[in-house]
Amino acid sequence: MAGDPRPVDLLAGLDPEQLAAVRAPRGPVCVLAGAGTGKTRTIVSRIATLVGDGHVSAGQVLAVTFTTRAAGEMRTRLRGMGVVGAQARTFHAAALRQLRYFWPRVVGDAPWDLVEHKVRLVGQAAHRVGTSTEREALRDLASEIEWAKASLVAPEDYAAAAARARRDPPAAAELVARVYAGYEALKNQARVLDFDDLLLHTAAALEENREVAEEFRDRYRCFVVDEYQDVTPLQQRVLDAWLGPRDDLTVVGDANQTIYSFAGASPRPLLDFTRRFPEATVVRLERDYRSTPEVVSLANRVIGAARDRPAGSRLRLVGQRPPGPNPVFAEHPDEPAEAAAVAARVKELVESGVALSEIAVLYRVNAQSEVYEQALAELEIPYLVRGGERFFQRVEVRQAVAAIRTAAAADPEGELPALVRALLAPLGLTDEPPAGGTQRERWESLLALVELAEELAAAERGAGLPRYAAELEQRAQAQHPPTVEGVTLASLHAAKGLEWDAVFLVGLVEGTMPIQHADGDDAAVEEERRLLYVGVTRARVHLSLSWALARAEGGKRYRRRSRFLYGVIPDNDPAARVPATRQREQGGGRAVERPKFCRVCGDALYGIMPIKLGRCSDCPAEVDEGLLDRLREWRHERSRALRVPAYVIFTDATLLAIAEQRPVDRAALVAISGIGAAKLDRFGSEVLSLVAGGA
Repeated sequence: MAGDPRPVDLLAGLDPEQLAAVRAPRGPVCVLAGAGTGKTRTIVSRIATLVGDGHVSAGQVLAVTFTTRAAGEMRTRLRGMGVVGAQARTFHAAALRQLRYFWPRVVGDAPWDLVEHKVRLVGQAAHRVGTSTEREALRDLASEIEWAKASLVAPEDYAAAAARARRDPPAAAELVARVYAGYEALKNQARVLDFDDLLLHTAAALEENREVAEEFRDRYRCFVVDEYQDVTPLQQRVLDAWLGPRDDLTVVGDANQTIYSFAGASPRPLLDFTRRFPEATVVRLERDYRSTPEVVSLANRVIGAARDRPAGSRLRLVGQRPPGPNPVFAEHPDEPAEAAAVAARVKELVESGVALSEIAVLYRVNAQSEVYEQALAELEIPYLVRGGERFFQRVEVRQAVAAIRTAAAADPEGELPALVRALLAPLGLTDEPPAGGTQRERWESLLALVELAEELAAAERGAGLPRYAAELEQRAQAQHPPTVEGVTLASLHAAKGLEWDAVFLVGLVEGTMPIQHADGDDAAVEEERRLLYVGVTRARVHLSLSWALARAEGGKRYRRRSRFLYGVIPDNDPAARVPATRQREQGGGRAVERPKFCRVCGDALYGIMPIKLGRCSDCPAEVDEGLLDRLREWRHERSRALRVPAYVIFTDATLLAIAEQRPVDRAALVAISGIGAAKLDRFGSEVLSLVAGGA
């Protein structure tokens, strides 16, 4: 490149699309970058090019991303390109730096400190309004306050905003609003700020003080935002305040990887970028340099099945690496068998030369980690738990073990699982699971302890609390301490932004993937699909997807593999021939399993909706719309009376199946997928009355 003042290697190796993004002129640039397409290299190369061409000085660049790790990597790469002085920070770190500088001029006194014990202040506010002050409840309240502030929702507007967003608040919306208002008042009295305040006050300082805005905008002329699909309304407000009337902005993101909507993130600013800046340069990065073509193909099939995909999210990855092994799909009879198979395969990979640190086991919720911790420990394979505490170190598990140990000293009589359930009820083990959040994770951990008691009781007749307490102690001691070199155990959310040579996606069953509280909400289900897509795209070479039909060893096989796997598993794969759901019949003195068939054409049914409706998706059916309306109204009233989410009563798909099939008796009603014996006893007579035309 004759006459080019930049080092020759600055642009070397960039593909045509990356080069187009790097060389785009100053002004609005939108880079739609799929997973593994080299977006970080593209970002830093663009910054280095703008600086090298003299369009902007390094000190006038502000690049923001969402994790300290990503910001640090960006700074390191910029230094390696000879760019010294450019700022690469998280939104909060950038705001803190700016606020400390401008605070004396804007506020006039010493800067307020950051709050050290946020949950403590939330607890004080919760106590004043008379709601729960249990630690998990307070953490969920704190998260809900964070969502409200990130969404620019004031306390007085919370109830209406939560209803519009279809939130499942940890308490009644009016109570949450009062806790939120009380928390803000306590914080102001103590003259402290939380992390969201950093953004709010920074935006206000620039919006309301002309001199501050002019000084800031003279200092920073060029802005880059990474992971733009995860921006919240509050972060967008800060970005708008930084920009002012200017448009020197480069954003990079992938709407297919939006997985933080529950925290207020939205891909809307990314998808609407060209509406705001009609003259923007738009570049699509679709060449995947991370994963083999086999992994890339699977990722495309997972996200390709998403509904109502906006144009800006329709990236189709093209694998650039040499071919590798096909992804493996495996169904197991129960979770211990699934975990044992995963651990055995991990051992094979390690023996073949794959480093422990290049292997990850990813799951949907942290409560799933325990069985994998145990399976890896049994094979003496070191591991690390990322994004969550080790099972036996979780607060609720330690509390539960302490309660069991104390009760075991008296050796009470009774059925072991019932004794354990009674002991754990005061700790949060309810009959119905909480809607989500920290309380749901606590509930899952406690339920896992009950299921361990059920396993022990089934294996050892007469086992009591002392034997169970000893079993828990033995399991806790068998765990390996975290080491630097070990298999990573992580939730799918915690895995975002990371990658490994080998990835195991486990526990892919309905109720877990998608998570139970997402069912009935199309937007929430689609976010779960994107979460699976993120998991798939973490793998470079080896990818395994598995599920188990029962939780406990030898347990009833009532589970169904995730709906996201249908159309994804190749037709010639043995796992594809397994029906999605089974009904158990008695024959020859033993339980046998049969697939469900379409009531219209007689073909075997695969997939959640066909099984729910009892027919193939393209087979005709007649819906009683009046009955469907009555069922929805009834479900709404019952969910309010029972104080549970509507889907806990029946999902939308189950209501539609009832409105189609119009069952006339209990036998016909229980034949509908999703209506078991418990729901039949609880709601059967009411539903049959509605079908018959009753009020």
